[in-house]
Amino acid sequence: MAPVRNGVRASSLDACWIKSRHSNAEGNCVEVATLVEGGIALRNSRDPDGPALVYTPAEVAAFVAGAKEGEFDHLL
Repeated sequence: MAPVRNGVRASSLDACWIKSRHSNAEGNCVEVATLVEGGIALRNSRDPDGPALVYTPAEVAAFVAGAKEGEFDHLL
């Protein structure tokens, strides 16, 4: 299968989207889904028909590791 491209309409993906339990009632969250092609997609929960960003598992692992180490705390 061909890889899914960034910017594809998120609702067009055959994916099971997961929302963080830290999400609030206003829909302030990012949803993630594992894709059949092997990528990991992210979408804005306030715009489920909007674009999805697609990353490799290695890219997501690098981001999560940085987040766990506090590398992005200055953004909040």
